[in-house]
Amino acid sequence: MTKVAVFVFADVGTHEGLGRVVNALEAVKQFKEARDDVRLYFDGTGPKWIHELSKKDHIAHDLFETVKDKLEGACLFCAKAFGAKDAVQECKVDLIDEKDQHIDVRKLVSNGFLIMNF
Repeated sequence: MTKVAVFVFADVGTHEGLGRVVNALEAVKQFKEARDDVRLYFDGTGPKWIHELSKKDHIAHDLFETVKDKLEGACLFCAKAFGAKDAVQECKVDLIDEKDQHIDVRKLVSNGFLIMNF
């Protein structure tokens, strides 16, 4: 079984950012459909996407809902730094504080996860 951690670093508000988050969600969907061990994380400016994707009228909302069960959470430090902490909490998504308020990427790699960044 393949083990993959998909990270969204893209920012909201640009076509490029939308393309990156949609590609990340599509990747998660593909691994999920193959019954692989896939996990979705929002890091950097990425936590801002959680609120956007939760809007029912967002173009990628349905895709987000399809893979939401694979969403592990958002980096606590980054969510605070980029003003998304409250919105992430309102969406009932975990804020991850594994290593100095960040996601412990080394732990993922040590446990055999491939890392994909979008």
